[in-house]
Amino acid sequence: MLRKPAWITSLLALVLLGAATAYADPGKPNFMPSLYGDGETWGTKATTTLPAPNGNNLHSFDKLFVITNTNNPAGQLPVAEAAPGNSAYNGGRWYTHTVEWTAEGFMHHGIVPVLTSYDEVMFHYDLGHLAITPGSFPGGPPIYFQCPLLPVK
Repeated sequence: MLRKPAWITSLLALVLLGAATAYADPGKPNFMPSLYGDGETWGTKATTTLPAPNGNNLHSFDKLFVITNTNNPAGQLPVAEAAPGNSAYNGGRWYTHTVEWTAEGFMHHGIVPVLTSYDEVMFHYDLGHLAITPGSFPGGPPIYFQCPLLPVK
């Protein structure tokens, strides 16, 4: 008879531990430079992975460009499509895009520049200097996620 209540107590403890973990704060604010948006550095606070949008809400995500070349210039951070203060900013709902400098981009620049804005990303993409692929890469950020931008302190 004593075994059954102990088993139930253990099960209840595991359920409560799982519930506490599921509702725990996923990350503390990071006020250090973590990405570029509209030419400025921003901190972040990772919150949650989001499901893929349907045809009606894709517009509620901003693109996040993660540049993956191993010989990027020092200081290259991911680049946001929009940041706070920009009327197009969606509050930190991101759709990850993998970006690589092409051979032409490297040959044209020698040492590639640090990209700090959506306009710079699109400028080099239009010149054929960048290849942009929707989605993430192995070990990269989730494809869709929420992560508000915070001022760097």
